[in-house]
Parts: sequence; structure tokens; C-alpha cells
Amino acid sequence: MKTGIITIGNELTSGGIQDTNTALIARQFHLQGWQVAATLSVGDDEAMIKKALDFVLPLTDAVVITGGLGPTADDITTAAVARAFNLPLYTDEVVLNHIKEIFARYGWKWTQNNAKQAVFPQGAQILDNPVGTAAGFSLQVQGKVLAVIPGVPVEVKRMLPEVVLPLFRRSFPEESQYPAVRTLKIFGLGEAAVDQAVAGIDQPGIRIGFYPRFPENHLVLSARDAVEVAAWLRVKKAEEEIHRRLGSYIFAYDEETLEGVVAGLLREQGRTVSVAESCTGGLITDRLTDIPGSSLYLERGLVTYSNRSKTDLLGVTEDILQKHGAVSEETARLMAEGVRKLAGTDLGLATTGIAGPDGGSEAKPVGTVFIALADGAKTFCRKFSYRWDRRRVKIIASQAALLMLKRYLTGEANHE
Repeated sequence: MKTGIITIGNELTSGGIQDTNTALIARQFHLQGWQVAATLSVGDDEAMIKKALDFVLPLTDAVVITGGLGPTADDITTAAVARAFNLPLYTDEVVLNHIKEIFARYGWKWTQNNAKQAVFPQGAQILDNPVGTAAGFSLQVQGKVLAVIPGVPVEVKRMLPEVVLPLFRRSFPEESQYPAVRTLKIFGLGEAAVDQAVAGIDQPGIRIGFYPRFPENHLVLSARDAVEVAAWLRVKKAEEEIHRRLGSYIFAYDEETLEGVVAGLLREQGRTVSVAESCTGGLITDRLTDIPGSSLYLERGLVTYSNRSKTDLLGVTEDILQKHGAVSEETARLMAEGVRKLAGTDLGLATTGIAGPDGGSEAKPVGTVFIALADGAKTFCRKFSYRWDRRRVKIIASQAALLMLKRYLTGEANHE
């Protein structure tokens, strides 16, 4: 089956925001075994939307359109699609009442332009939106299937697997096979090293995709078969071989995140942690609190950026700072021990480093980071040397800190 993707919005064609929807949709279509024949981005312009449809439809069997379904004057996608196929518009009262109920539930002020989100082309099938007010719709036109959904990325992420993929499968049952997909998340190896490590894995019916997601690398294993169990058996066999080669670098699977894995381990073990951050500026704490229920395991997070804060709050002595510097193993250890003692937690985690672009020296160049973990009996510390820009040094240091915590909690070797 050949598919097409059209994303609509002036914010896309002006460079105001990045088009992440095309990548997400194309990847999901690829995993289904469907070819993406064309992708286009056009502005909120009726003539351009029609030209995009005229170009893409002859090349495809099914097309998904995102964007332009909101209540504002520049949201013209529904009207443009209707006019492209000479279809009258109508207001769906069920959808309109649903939108009004959402506004009433959250205490939002109703304005009449919101009713625009309940207007559809005649003959359209309504596509429910589980996370937004604007429903999508589908049309059968020129022997093709057209799915039109909102452009908000979080809504696309939900509607694509829950609404669009099932619609296309129903429309083209002869193309439908069971997809089995497994994502292995890797940290600590570059893309080239990962590629080299999995070289030679040649199993029938298995596709291996590489997706860099700084600071991680994702390996996506996929297979398709008319028998679902057969597809999953292929994926499992390939996963076992990759785990044999890269097991120590794999930290999570599928939709799991490193902070989610760490949170689960802390909850299971009934442990608590506190965090003292210098170069990461609160990023570790932010990631840990992204997980619901984080108050069960995270007691506090401190951004001790200045030398004074390290001394006043964490007990890092002036002589240590003078002798070894704020960015040193000695300081990192005292930070971890100090925050653990201050908070009364089982564990204390700390970071200190030089994120750059200034502040480095020959002995401690930009990108030097020390990460320490204290448990009351022993304090572990590791030195890292990164070559990235300031923001990416912060991100990768937070990743390394969380991985150190994960390895401690799982008893893995080399967590020091």
C-alpha cells in the first residue's frame, strides 16, 4: 500500500516550528510495511492545499493530513478539503455538544468560533480525538482513503495508532499483516559502534532500524506476518542476539524512559533519593519528577551552582574547593554525601562539571563532569569527558547520572 502525508500550517512553512508529525507518521507507516510515496508541507492556503491533494492522491492509496482543524480564522483545512472535492459542509451536533461539555467541565469561556471544530464535509466519518477538542474526519475520494486529523503533536501521537492505523487497515485488509515491533534503547555507544555491533545479524523477515535520539540510540526491530505469533517470534530471536552483543548498553525498551525505569526500581525497593546538581542545573530532578508518584522516592533536589551553596548546604569545605576545585571528584563525593545527610534519604546523587563554552582548562577541559552516588556506607564517583555544546553536556550528564543510579539499584557491575 502506498501512503502520503500532508502537513498544513504557516508555522511549518515559515520555520516557526519543526514538523515532527511527518517523521512520526512515516515511521509508523514504515513499521506497518506501507510505502510512503510522498510527503508535503503547505501553509494555511486553500489553493496550496488543493494543489497538494492533486499531487499526492494519484501517487497513493491512503493519505493522512494534519493541521488546520482549530477554531481560528487561519484554520481552513476542513473547508479547503471539502471544496477540493465539491462537498458541502455541515455541523455535527453530537460533536458540537461534546466540545461544549469539555469547555464546561474545565470552566473555559465559550466563544462561538469554537463551533467551527464541529463542522465537517458531507459524507465524512468522524474520527474521535481522545486528547483534544478538535475531532478528525475521513473521506473516501477517488478510490482513496483520506484521514484528516489535528496537527498538535501530542494529539497526532494518540490518534495515529488509535484511529488512523485501524482505519487504513480496515480499508485495505489485503495489505494487513500483524506487525511486531520492539525498540531497544541504548546509551554509551555511538551510532557507528552500535551498527558495527549488530553487523551480521541477518534473520529472515527482520528489519533493524537505527534512530539516534540524543543522548540515546534506538534500535527498532520489526517483523510482519499473517500470523501474529510468528512475527513476534522473529523479533524475539533477533532481540536475544542483540542483547547478547549489547546487553550492558541497553537500559530500556519500547516506551520506557530511563527516569521511568529508575523510578520503578526505587519504588520496588522502597528507597529514597535526594539530588544535588551543579552543572545539570536541576535537569535530573526535573526528569525524575516527570514520573507520576515521584514524591514516594524523591525527597528533594537542590541546585547548588555556586561554591557558597555547596559549602552552606552540602558541607563542601572551603579547603576542598580551594585545593581541588568545584569540579572535582572530591567535591562531587561531598555533594552526594551532603545532600543524602541533609535530606535523610537512602541515596544521594550529585553532579558537578564544566558545561562550557568557557571555564575549561588544560587539566579540566570543557565537558569535564563528575557524578557521585552515596548510600551511607560507600560513595561511588565517576569522571566523564564530553565534547558537546553546553545544552547537550547538561543532557548527557543527566543521562549518565540516572544510569549510574539504575546500575546501583540493579546491582550491575561497573556502576562506579
